[in-house]
Amino acid sequence: MRKDYPRPELVRKDWVCLNGEWDFAFDFANTCEVKYLHFNPTNKITYNFPKEFSNKINVPFCPESKLSGIGYTDYIGACWYRKNLEFSVKEGKRILLHFEAAFHTTNVFLNGKFVGKHKGGYTPFTFDITDFLKDGKGELLVHCYGDSRDLTQPSGKQEQLNYPYGCFYKRSTGIWASVWAEIVEENYLKDVCIHPDCDNGIVNISLYLAGNMAKKVTLSASLNGKEVSRETLTAQGETNLLLSRLKIENFSYWDLDNPVLYALDITVKTETTEDNVRSYFGMRKLEVDQKGLKINGKRVFQRLVLDQGYYPDGLYTAPDEGCFAEDIALSKAMGFNGARLHQKVFERRFYYEADKQGYLVWAEYPSWGFDYTSESSLLHYLPEWSEAVERDRNHPCIIGWCPMNENWDLLGKRQNDDFMKQLYLETKRLDPTRPVIDVSWNYHVTTDYWDVHDYTQDLTEFAKRFARFEDGKVFDSCEHQGEYRGQPYFLSEYGGLKWPVEGEGWGYNTEGVTSEEDFVARLKGFVSVLYSNPRISAACYTQLYDVQQECNGLYYYDRKKKFSKKTIEKIAEAMKAPAAYESEE
Repeated sequence: MRKDYPRPELVRKDWVCLNGEWDFAFDFANTCEVKYLHFNPTNKITYNFPKEFSNKINVPFCPESKLSGIGYTDYIGACWYRKNLEFSVKEGKRILLHFEAAFHTTNVFLNGKFVGKHKGGYTPFTFDITDFLKDGKGELLVHCYGDSRDLTQPSGKQEQLNYPYGCFYKRSTGIWASVWAEIVEENYLKDVCIHPDCDNGIVNISLYLAGNMAKKVTLSASLNGKEVSRETLTAQGETNLLLSRLKIENFSYWDLDNPVLYALDITVKTETTEDNVRSYFGMRKLEVDQKGLKINGKRVFQRLVLDQGYYPDGLYTAPDEGCFAEDIALSKAMGFNGARLHQKVFERRFYYEADKQGYLVWAEYPSWGFDYTSESSLLHYLPEWSEAVERDRNHPCIIGWCPMNENWDLLGKRQNDDFMKQLYLETKRLDPTRPVIDVSWNYHVTTDYWDVHDYTQDLTEFAKRFARFEDGKVFDSCEHQGEYRGQPYFLSEYGGLKWPVEGEGWGYNTEGVTSEEDFVARLKGFVSVLYSNPRISAACYTQLYDVQQECNGLYYYDRKKKFSKKTIEKIAEAMKAPAAYESEE
C-alpha cells in the first residue's frame, strides 16, 4: 500500500492516509447523474448510487492495473468507490479530503450528500468535509468517469482502441493517485508560492490563507538545521493573501552538482489556534537567451531523456515512492542530467526526488486525445493545465513548461493558433520565471524554444541536418512549422533505438543495429553531431525504458538492465561528453 506523504512541498504532521482497500463497483453505462430536462423548473440533478459494491480495489491503483486487484482492461465508462471514514476531531478543527488525481471527472458524496465535483484527470483537488460528517463519521462515495475517446478530455497516451498500439498504452480509469485527509485549524495556510530572486539574495513568497480571524504569520528559513532568515507578518480578518520577501545572506545555489535545499517553516497563529507547515526552496536562477539556457549564470547543455511515467503493475501509479529515486538514478547512470516528463503529470514525490538529486525536468501535460482545433478549446484545457502549473511551480528542478505535444491535424483540421498563443501567454502569466514551449514540435506559434523531433537513423543524413546551421536558419523536419525567430534550438526527440531488435514490439530503427557495439556506435554518432553544434543547447533521447509494446528504452519496462556494465559506461561517457554550447560566452 502507498503510505508516503503525497505533498512533500507542504507538510503537516496531522494527516491520515486513506489508501488501501476500498469497495468498488463498475458503472459501465455511467448512470450517476440524471438530469430532468422537461417539467423540472428547479433543474435539479438526481444521483443514482450503486445498489451493491461487488468488488474490492486497492487504492490508489487504477482498475486496469494488476496492483489494483482487479485488472479489468476493457472500457470502463465510469466506476464507483466506497469507504467508511472516521475521525477523532476536536471542536474547531476542519477535515480536508485530498485526491491527488483521478481520471477524468469526479463526483464526491458523503453520507448521501453531494460534496463537490472536479474536472481534470491529472491534478489534485480538495474538499472540506467537516460539515458532512456525523460525529466524525461518514460513508464516502466517489464516482469517476472518463473516456480517452472524448476530445474534451486530455488523456495523454491512454489508448483509444481496445488494446495498446503504437505509442499508446493501457488506460488508467478512476482514482490513480493517493487519497488522504488533513486535520487543520479553522485558520490555516492553504498554499504557498515561492520565487527565488538570486540577483538580490531574496526569496519572494506568496502565502494563501484560510479563515477570518486576525493571524500572525511567521516564516523561518534554515539550512542544515540553522536558521538563516526570519520574518513575521500580520493578516487582519478576511485577508487571505500575504506577500513576504525573505533575505538570504550568503546563500548557496541549487544546481546539478550541489542541489542545496533550504527548509521553510511557516506558522499561522491566532489567539486560539496554531498551524505549522514545513516547505522548502532552492536558490536557483534561470536565464534563456538566443543560444540557450543558463543556470545560475552558467550555460548548461540539457542532456535529457524521455520519461513516460508508466509502471508494469501500476500503469500510471508507481508501486512505491522508491520508484521515483530509482528512475532518476537509472537515468543518471546513462549520463543524462534530466528528463522530459512526457504526456503525463507526474506525482509530486517525483519532483521532490528531482529537487533533492539535482535533476532537470521539463513538465508537460497529457495533451493527446484533446481537440485543439477551436478557440473554445481553451475553456476545457486551460483550467486543467493551470492547476498543474500552480501545483508544481515551486520545484527548482523544473526548468520549463510544455503544455502540448505534436499537434497533428485532427479530423482534417489544423490546430487553432489563437488557442496556442493564449495557452502560452497564460502559462507565462502563471509563471514568468521559466521558459515555455507552446507545443513540442508541430506547430509553433509563440514559443521560447524552437524544438523539433527527428528520428532519422541514417547518420550521414543526421549530420547533414544537425552538424551546422547557417545564420538565421535551423533544420526543421516539419513543414509549415511557423517562422523561426532566432530562439534557442532543442532537438526534443531523437534516437528511439529498439533493443533487442528481435522479438515483438517496435522502435524507430529497423536495421543496422545487431549488437551492443552497433547500438553504442549509432548513439555516439547522434550525440557527437549534436554536441559539436554550438547552436544546439538541448537534446532529449527517446527513451529511458520500454513501455508495453514500445521497445526503444535503454532499460526494460520493469527497469532491468538491457546492456552490459561496459556498454552502459560507454553510453554514459558519450552522453556526458562536453558540448560546444557549454563553451559559448
